[in-house]
Amino acid sequence: MNTRAAAWAYLSRVAQGPCAPLVELVRAVGPEEAARAVRGAELPEVLRARTQARRHLDTAERDLALVERLGGRLLTPDDEDWPEWKLLAFDGVEPRADRESAPPLALWVLGCGLVAELTERAVAVVGTRAASGYGEHATSQFVDDLAGECWTVVSGAAYGIDGAAHRAALAAGTPTVAVLACGVDRAYPAGHGRLLREIAKEGLVVSEYAPGTPPARHRFLARNRLVAALADAVLVVEAGARSGARNTAAWAARLGRPVLAVPGPVTSAASVGCHRMIRDGEARLAARAADVTEAAGPVGVGEPESGPARRLDGLSSRAAQVYEAFPASGSVGVRELSEGSGLPLNSVRGALPVLEMSGLVDSDETGWFRR
Repeated sequence: MNTRAAAWAYLSRVAQGPCAPLVELVRAVGPEEAARAVRGAELPEVLRARTQARRHLDTAERDLALVERLGGRLLTPDDEDWPEWKLLAFDGVEPRADRESAPPLALWVLGCGLVAELTERAVAVVGTRAASGYGEHATSQFVDDLAGECWTVVSGAAYGIDGAAHRAALAAGTPTVAVLACGVDRAYPAGHGRLLREIAKEGLVVSEYAPGTPPARHRFLARNRLVAALADAVLVVEAGARSGARNTAAWAARLGRPVLAVPGPVTSAASVGCHRMIRDGEARLAARAADVTEAAGPVGVGEPESGPARRLDGLSSRAAQVYEAFPASGSVGVRELSEGSGLPLNSVRGALPVLEMSGLVDSDETGWFRR
């Protein structure tokens, strides 16, 4: 068995979800040395406390064999398919403020698709489990139009809007990505077992949790951050006052992703959360798929209803702030951009790939410069 893959699998089992100190340790010393340190409890106090309860659970060989039998794999930052550009957004979030604000250590994946490729142009479509007929119909319309523009739909495979989004994508003949809050070997909810198998055939089923891990409330909340991170925008179709979809929207905002919400009947309890987000400026109103693609796409995608397109249209305020800090000509370093924009270094590093993919900036050995 590949010892490096085994180290990743072991660390994934020990972490069981977001763990910023462990991610930093692996970045510093590599997975094999990190695994040795965890086994021996040769760690700083904060990391020792986070890994103490599970450091004796070394089921790497069994986990890797199981996921291989299921037709899946363990995806790590070592792999070309690792969605590095999308996950860079976590560098702009302060982990001390929220222990959940860390990229996944690794991803367990079912399906033959490539994660980085399928999420290159992706929209997360989420909403309440108690979806109304209106909500399911609206979801199908949005997803069908998005699929027609070759956008991948990302969601959480739950009942209600999530399930409607996945089914609409499959019906449109386009891949979809389901992000789970449990191991990929577990069908949750059980009633979506067949749907998850179809998703794995045409798209991807993804989880940061090792095989056999059961669903739990805190894992759903952690899962929501990955749904937001793997997408270019989050569309909330229906959300109650306390819907988990609003948690996904909150993560999208923290990661610099546009948030859009579909309005519903004023008498509908299922749309209270959407109306509140629109009213409070937490989400843009989405009446058609073009509203979503204009927000999610790079500069120049979509046609504004009035006025000429501007170079910064569609960028988050943070990315626009970094772009404005660039000199008109010549190269500049990350630290200079931090000073010019007034943003922390991590925020600048998180915004630069967005600006690069939007065709606004580029880099060479001298630094970063406007295109």
